[in-house]
Amino acid sequence: MHRRQFLGFTMGTLAAGVAAGCASRVGADRMLASGSNGTRTDAAAWNASRRFISTRFGRIAYADRGTGPAALFLHGFPLNSFQWRGAFDRLSPYRRCIAPDSLGLGYTQVADGVSVTPATQVQMLAALLDQLAIRDVDLVANDSGGAVAQLFLTRHPDRVRSVLLTNCDVENNCPPPAVIPVIGLAKQGRFADEWLAPWVADKNLARSDKGLGGMTFTYPDRLADETIDMYLTPLVESPQRKALTNAYAVGLAPNPLAGTEPLLRQSQVPARIIWGTGDTIFSQADAAYLDKTLPHSRGVRRIDGAKLFFPEEFPDVVAEEARRLWGV
Repeated sequence: MHRRQFLGFTMGTLAAGVAAGCASRVGADRMLASGSNGTRTDAAAWNASRRFISTRFGRIAYADRGTGPAALFLHGFPLNSFQWRGAFDRLSPYRRCIAPDSLGLGYTQVADGVSVTPATQVQMLAALLDQLAIRDVDLVANDSGGAVAQLFLTRHPDRVRSVLLTNCDVENNCPPPAVIPVIGLAKQGRFADEWLAPWVADKNLARSDKGLGGMTFTYPDRLADETIDMYLTPLVESPQRKALTNAYAVGLAPNPLAGTEPLLRQSQVPARIIWGTGDTIFSQADAAYLDKTLPHSRGVRRIDGAKLFFPEEFPDVVAEEARRLWGV
């Protein structure tokens, strides 16, 4: 699909559905191979292990597994920390893996009056780390989480040991053209109702080329019903949550990364970029930009045909590159 077609569908097209021959996906998530210790985390296990911590930004939902130096995983939009379950299975023997749900997404409960912009996400992350007594982290990020990671790196450079970025915003492509229609719908209060709610109601639609799966997953047919529910159901469960979901999208403009390039060029931490070549939202030039801008970049690994949310589908690649970057 052409990147500018990503969000060019109307509500009527969304509601049309997909062919009835598509089989329903039920039961445990089948997308992930087992981790190095033979475990595989499904939705029930992730829900059971979820923690909450109270901050001035609200009650932050997060996952916390492993011991030793901390790694902070930042998810994309409209996902939540569940995106990193496969990486946790593989990397928790080497790091204390922390993955919060962003303000406005997932299971985090946002305090009244708190914004959900990328700048506020950075403030929330710093507060979260403070309360967990974590001094510094290895950053791992995807999509809008990658924008937040770059902001965190520029504002708290002394708290970052390394940064591993996958397909995400960069200063000269933020927000990307494909996301502009989403922001427009969100400003009208329509995005959650007209896009996400139909996908929750019709999982085959969500997996189709008109849904989250076909647009952003390499193998949408492997996207389990429970995974779709984990990501999207909390975002449409009440008028208040729909408003926060819309607010998250609105917060992606104007460019939250404006002015970051000179600061990124001063970074002293090792960096690595992993990029899916099948992504229709962020361009291949964005990966080259990060590689050129981050002075201690160790280059770009490109995953042929992989779409935006490939870190969920290829956790072995994420783990391999993270361990190499961390030297473990």
